[in-house]
Amino acid sequence: MMVGVGSLRPVAAKLRLMLMDGWSENNAWNCNCNCKCHSRNSNSNSNSNSSLSISRNRNNNRNKRNCSAAIPAPVSVEEEAESTRRRVSSSGAFYVLDGMPQPLGPTSIPSPIKGVNFALYSSRASAVSLCLFTLPHLHAGRITEVIPLDPHANRTGNVWHVLLSPTNNPTNTNTNTKLEDMLYGFQLDGDFCPHQGLYFDSSNVLLDPYAKAVVSREAYGLLGPSVNCWPQFAGMIPSPASHDDFDWQGDRPLGLHHKDLIIYEMHIRGYTNHDSSNVHHPGTYASAVQKLDHLRGLGINCIELMPCHEFNELEYFDHSPVMGQHKMNFWGYSTVNFFSPMMRYAAAGHRNCGRDAIKEFKTLVREAHKSGIEVIMDVVFNHTAEGNENGPILSFRGIDNSTYYMLAPKGEFYNYSGCGNTFNCNHPVVRQFIVDCLRYWVTEMHIDGFRFDLASIMTRGSSLWDPMNVYGYALEGDMITTGTPLPNPPLINMISNDPILSGVKLIAEAWDAGGLYQVGQFPHWNIWSEWNGQYRDVVRQFIKGTNGFAGAFAECLCGSPNLYQGGGRKPWHSVNFVCAHDGFTLADLVTYNNKYNLANGEDNRDGENHNLSWNCGEEGEFASMGVRRLRKRQMRNFFVCLMVSQGVPMIYMGDEYGHTKGGNNNTYCHDNYLNYFRWDRKEEQSCDLYRFCHLLIKFRRECECLGMDDFPTAQRLQWHGHQPGMPDWSDTSRFVAFSMNGEVKGEIYVAFNTSHLPVVVTLPDRPGYRWDPLVDTSKPAPFDFLSEDLPDRVTAVGQFANFLDSNLYPMLSYSSVILVLRPEDA
Repeated sequence: MMVGVGSLRPVAAKLRLMLMDGWSENNAWNCNCNCKCHSRNSNSNSNSNSSLSISRNRNNNRNKRNCSAAIPAPVSVEEEAESTRRRVSSSGAFYVLDGMPQPLGPTSIPSPIKGVNFALYSSRASAVSLCLFTLPHLHAGRITEVIPLDPHANRTGNVWHVLLSPTNNPTNTNTNTKLEDMLYGFQLDGDFCPHQGLYFDSSNVLLDPYAKAVVSREAYGLLGPSVNCWPQFAGMIPSPASHDDFDWQGDRPLGLHHKDLIIYEMHIRGYTNHDSSNVHHPGTYASAVQKLDHLRGLGINCIELMPCHEFNELEYFDHSPVMGQHKMNFWGYSTVNFFSPMMRYAAAGHRNCGRDAIKEFKTLVREAHKSGIEVIMDVVFNHTAEGNENGPILSFRGIDNSTYYMLAPKGEFYNYSGCGNTFNCNHPVVRQFIVDCLRYWVTEMHIDGFRFDLASIMTRGSSLWDPMNVYGYALEGDMITTGTPLPNPPLINMISNDPILSGVKLIAEAWDAGGLYQVGQFPHWNIWSEWNGQYRDVVRQFIKGTNGFAGAFAECLCGSPNLYQGGGRKPWHSVNFVCAHDGFTLADLVTYNNKYNLANGEDNRDGENHNLSWNCGEEGEFASMGVRRLRKRQMRNFFVCLMVSQGVPMIYMGDEYGHTKGGNNNTYCHDNYLNYFRWDRKEEQSCDLYRFCHLLIKFRRECECLGMDDFPTAQRLQWHGHQPGMPDWSDTSRFVAFSMNGEVKGEIYVAFNTSHLPVVVTLPDRPGYRWDPLVDTSKPAPFDFLSEDLPDRVTAVGQFANFLDSNLYPMLSYSSVILVLRPEDA
C-alpha cells in the first residue's frame, strides 16, 4: 500500500534524523559515557565519497559528549539537503541514502526528500545489492545499474534497506530514465548449501516478495528471449511523489451478508477467451467487465476469482501430442508473487511498468461492485512456483529459504501441498508477510474476501518451531515438530483478529495434500467459512441413487449442523458446492463414470479417481435420447439441491449452460476450449439449462427461508416421506422431502426422488390453501420451471389438477419438485 503524505509525518521526522548523521532505527550514536546506549560501528564504506567520511567524523566528535547532547540540533533546509548527499550511484542518477527498515518492500517517500525506500528481509545473506532495470534492458537480460548495500549503513537487524533519491543529473547516458520508469530486483550473496537450506547465489536477480507489480514477458503464452520459459522477473518502483490516482468513484464495500451470497467460481482468462465472447480484449480483466451483465442476469452477487496473483503460465510448457499444442499452467495455482495482479491478464500488459494493469484490475472490482457483485480472490499461500530443490530460484528461496519454506533437518522440502514445497506459514516473518499481503488487497484493491487454497497448511507448525521463536519466551513441554496441526495457529489467529481482515469474507479449503482434513474442524474464531467437501460427496451419492445417504443428505439441506453447529457457527459458514475447478463439471458428472485425462500427458494417472459420478447408463456424450433426458434431469436435480440448501451455494463457471470438458477432471494445463466459457453454447436456443438456473437462483434470493440466520428447527421445518410427516431414514431410502415456512414466499414443499421407480406423494394438508407446482425437473423445458410469465402456465398447472385436488403429486424417477402454498381463492 502506498503511504499517504499525511501518514508519513512521523516517518519523515525519523528519516530527517537518519539522513543527517547516519542514524537508523534501533541504533543510537556511540558515546563514551557509562550509559547503556546501543551502539553500532560507523566504519566508512570503501566506496563512500569524502562527504560521507566528513559527516561521520563530525558524528564521532559529537559522540564524545554525553547522551543528552546526542540529539541533533535543528538544521536549515540547505544544511539538511547537503547532508543527504552522502553517496551518488555509479550512474550519477541517484543519491544513495541509508533508508528505513520498515515498511518492507518499495515505499514512496514524497517528503522531506523525494525518493523510494527499499526494504528486504533476509536473515542469512552476507551481502545485498539493489539492481535496477530499464524495460529494454530487462527484456535483453541486462542489469542497468547495481547499487551495493553497505552492511553497516543499510542494514538493521535482518532487514536490508536503502533509499534512492533522483539527482536529475546522471553522468551515465545509459541511465537517464526516471526512477519510477525503471524496475528492480535484488542480488544476495551468502552460502549455497542446500543440505543446510541455503540457496544464496549472487548471479540471480531475485524478485522482491513485496513488489506490487511484476514485469517479465510481454504477453500471455509468449516465450521470453532465447525461447526462455523463465525470463527475468522485476518489480515496479513506485513514483517518489506517487499517490493512488485511480478514480474509485466513491466505491465502498457492499457488505453483503454471507447468507445472501450466490458465489460463482470464475477464471479470468477462461471466462472471455473463446472467440464467441465477442469482446475487445479476450481473456483479460477488461473483457470480464464487459461480461458482468451475464453474471448479474444469472443472479450472481459474488465472484470467486481463480488465482490472479502473478504466476508463470509457461511453467509446464511442454508439447502434448494428444491435444496438438503445448501444456500451460492455466489455473495459476503456482504463485510467483502474492502482491502483484497477474500482468498478462491485463489488456494493458506491462504498460507503465504494470501500473495500468493494477488500474485495470481495480476497474473490474469497481464495476463489479456497481453491479452488486462482491469479489473474492482464491489465494495460494500453501506453496510457491519455486517447487522442490530442482525448481527455479526466483524470489523466496534465494532471499531466505529457511524462513519462507518448511524444511527438514537436512534441507529437504516438506511437501504438504503436493507441489514440491510448503510455505512456512506460521513462522513469525512469513505470517506477517501474509497478513500484509491480504491487507493490501483489501485496502488498495477493495477485495471483499479470500478463499484459501489448501488452507489446512496454514494450521501446521512451522520449521524451527519452538516457543522462543514464536512467542518470545520459553514454554514448558516438548517442542512441536514441523508440520504438526496446531490448535491455535498463530497465522489464523492474526488474520481472525486483524481489524481489517476480520471484516471480510474468509473461506478455507479445509484440507491439504498431506492428509490433514479439517472440514467442520478448521480453527475459525466464528468468522471463517469452509468449502464443504462433505456436502459435495454426500449430495453426489444421494442424487445418483446410492443407498444409505438419506439422513446425511438431510443434514446437507439444513446447512450441515453436524459439522458446524457444535462449534458455534451458522449455516452460512458452509460453502456448498457440487462442482468446482477440480473434478468433473456438472455436465460431465452425469456423463462419465471414468476420467479421461490422457491429454494432460500423465498417462491418465493425474486427477481424482473417486468422482462419485454416474453416466446415467451410457458412457460419453453420444448416448440415446432416454439417457440424455435423464442427464438433463440429474443436472437440474443437483442445481435444485444447491439452491434449497441452507448455507452458501457456489456454482462453477459454465455449469449454468452445461459446459463439458470431455471427461477430463484435471484441466489445469489446458489453455483451450476445455477451459473456455462457450458463449455460443450459452446463447443457443436449445440451451434451456441457463433459464432454469436463472429462475431458481431468483427464487432462492426471494425466499428468505432458504438462507436463514441459523439452523432450521421444527418450528419452521417438517420432514416428510411418501406421506406427510413420515420421513424414511432407512439405509434403503431414496426419498427425502421437507416443507419450510417463510414470511415472504409462504410455505414451500421440496422433494427429491432418487429412486429408479416413480412415486405419487401425498402433500401436507393445509385447509384453505392449495399447493401450486413451481419446479419439476422431470418436465421438458420450459415447463421444468413454471414462472409467472410462462404463456402456457395455466394449461400446464391444469394438467396436475386431478392430483392436486386430492393433495397428491406424481414424481418420476430421479426427479425433484418444488411446490408453493397459495390461498384457495388466489
